[in-house]
Amino acid sequence: MSSNFTDLAQQYIGGEWRPGTGSWDIIDFNPYNGEKLASITIATVDEVDDAYKAAEAAQKQWAAGNPYARRAVFEKALRLVEDREAEITDLIIAELGGTRLKAAFELHLAKEFLRESIQLALRPEGKILPSPIDGKENRLYRVPVGVVGVISPFNFPFLLAIKSVAPALALGNGVVLKPHQNTPVVGGSLIAKIFEDAGLPGGLLNVVITDIAEIGDAFIAHPVPKVISFTGSDKVGRHVATVCASLFKRTVLELGGNSALVVLDDADVDYAVDAAVFSRFVHQGQVCMAANRILVDRSIQAEFTDKFVAKVKSLKAGDPRDPETVLGPVINSSQADAISGAVEQALAEGATALVHGTTTDNLVQPTVLTDVPDESSILRQEIFGPVALLIPFDGEEEAVRLVNDTPYGLSGAVHTADVERGVAFAKQIDTGMFHVNDGTVHDEPLVPFGGEKHSGMGRLNGETTVDAFTTQKWISVQHGRSAFPF
Repeated sequence: MSSNFTDLAQQYIGGEWRPGTGSWDIIDFNPYNGEKLASITIATVDEVDDAYKAAEAAQKQWAAGNPYARRAVFEKALRLVEDREAEITDLIIAELGGTRLKAAFELHLAKEFLRESIQLALRPEGKILPSPIDGKENRLYRVPVGVVGVISPFNFPFLLAIKSVAPALALGNGVVLKPHQNTPVVGGSLIAKIFEDAGLPGGLLNVVITDIAEIGDAFIAHPVPKVISFTGSDKVGRHVATVCASLFKRTVLELGGNSALVVLDDADVDYAVDAAVFSRFVHQGQVCMAANRILVDRSIQAEFTDKFVAKVKSLKAGDPRDPETVLGPVINSSQADAISGAVEQALAEGATALVHGTTTDNLVQPTVLTDVPDESSILRQEIFGPVALLIPFDGEEEAVRLVNDTPYGLSGAVHTADVERGVAFAKQIDTGMFHVNDGTVHDEPLVPFGGEKHSGMGRLNGETTVDAFTTQKWISVQHGRSAFPF
């Protein structure tokens, strides 16, 4: 297993695998057992510059080429992911602490987005628009932005890197990818290897494995990239947006969430319990769309709580290699400490623990809290771990107020026997996405994905991806002669 990591523990710049020239190494650890997977000498500002220049140099010819030839690269990349599924699963389990279930979920979606990229290569269409001026023809061309910088997170690094990298390339751009330091292989060099083997010309996709402590803002402030696609925390996202706006760069920001799953008085309680447990505890709760808060109408609170607690207690936490494991480790010790700290603070403020999980190294057992005081900070923050908050409400009006009482607005769900009641409820929530009679964790290739408020800016998927990674150019042709006033 480690040899795979060792082979991929390098920078990928200008079509070549090479070590970084930094003075220190990023150590890639298995978060479950602490095994050292690889040591990667970090990229410096010079390597970031090399990567962007390589992408810029390769992009013009790529964009000018036949889109059907571009499409063939993505068809091959999809076949390679399918052929290497077992190997990629092992990498996800080892580097992320993802369970087999989580790896299958991530790979399924990654393949769906690669399939969509095959179509995207042929998607950009021009238009001819009418003119009020005789003899004038207005042509509107859709063209690549040039080079896109992509920053991938640690929770779904393979999927969330591919989700920006593949469409940006398919639409004729060059790309530089910076994976999270905790997932440099699955979120970075593994993707470079797949595209290299799929025949992508050298220089179009570059991967720099580095740290902000080394490069500062060099990745986002570099003059070459016209768009930065960032997935991560709202705190870092705010900084990315500020720097990019000052340099007239566009951003696509997919940030944190504090989503709520709401159970109305007429809901199917057993089904709602299943949806809530999945929405909160998938991948240890390290999901931006996870249901941090579970709001239940007081009339069914007792029944729902009993069934929810029983199901949570049945979840097996442990070795992610074991197919029976539902909860693996969180990504690192600082995350584990932050989760434990948030729980202890909530308990000190007066919350009640219906389930109080222990933490051993990075393995955080599930916790279920109720009676959380209104002023408690845990209600309004993103808990990136296996902690569920059960909150009763009296009637829909109070539920809407509670759901919206957060700086975030990413996802959410409502359960009810009346679909149109659910839709009417969803319309009142300030989120980018909301689901009726389902979980909160969804992503589909054709449906615009993104958040409101502090949960992000812009959308990805389908036509919104075309908007994100291309620009429009007006070229007019005067077939007659214009009349000028002087």
